[in-house]
Amino acid sequence: GKGKALEYIPKIEEYFSTIKDIFFIEVTRYPGHAIELVKQYVSKDTFRVYSVGGDGTLNEVLNGMAGSDSSLAVIPSGSGNDFVKSIMNYSVDKISPEKDITKGPSKNTLLERLINGNETMVDIGKINGRYFINISSLGFDAEVVYKSHKIKKLPLVTGLFAYILSVFATLISYKTNPLKIIIDGQTIEKGTLLVAVANGKYYGGGMQAVPLAEISDGFLDICLIEYTGRFKILKFFPKFIKGEHAEIKEVSFYRGKNISIISKNKVAMNVDGETDIISGKIDFEIIPKAVRIVLP
Repeated sequence: GKGKALEYIPKIEEYFSTIKDIFFIEVTRYPGHAIELVKQYVSKDTFRVYSVGGDGTLNEVLNGMAGSDSSLAVIPSGSGNDFVKSIMNYSVDKISPEKDITKGPSKNTLLERLINGNETMVDIGKINGRYFINISSLGFDAEVVYKSHKIKKLPLVTGLFAYILSVFATLISYKTNPLKIIIDGQTIEKGTLLVAVANGKYYGGGMQAVPLAEISDGFLDICLIEYTGRFKILKFFPKFIKGEHAEIKEVSFYRGKNISIISKNKVAMNVDGETDIISGKIDFEIIPKAVRIVLP
């Protein structure tokens, strides 16, 4: 999040100095560190764990606390902040350390809402043994995410703008990838542009890839887009951003509880905003009502 999360620390310390609640602040030092830190705490006691960062940090916190009785609160301070859009009723772009973390009208600050907020159980997904809370995608979009991470490091470049810029860069080099997709026993084999397996609605800085996805319905929602020409991709992309792409003939939606995707070739994969290059078989499953989330 370009260091935004670190700006919250003095504000959080200032807030807790006025109340008697015991709190601990940990700063991650390397990839996977949040998993280790959270496991150390939740293995000893029940906590309310605050993920202060973006979707990648949230994914690590989730993997550290999954299976415990601790609850999860999200203070969005990353570049995308996509999952939190599914549980907040206002734009996370309006949140800043100076305005919302400890200051607000009628003492209704984000931190206070997360301390006093109600909890609800939400679903999570599992990919080859690792948990995810929002969306995983394979293909064109994952390559776009990979490129957008580099672009976001530039000054004054926001999440959605970085994503759009990286789309054009990926269009130049992307080639279709044949995938075998099995959804609760139903097999689909197509040359694909992208496949998104979703628990939440939003990714890529606010795009509604799977607009009907719900985080507590017991299903994963799948958006499959068949490969088409570069110019047509550009034509329907604005609809994809708004979640209005269901009418496009190359787009199909499915729902399921167990999904397998098999790729003979190497393909880019995005999991909660973090990308990797994979091949072979990827198994997805939904775990209903698995994590206790704090509603702000």
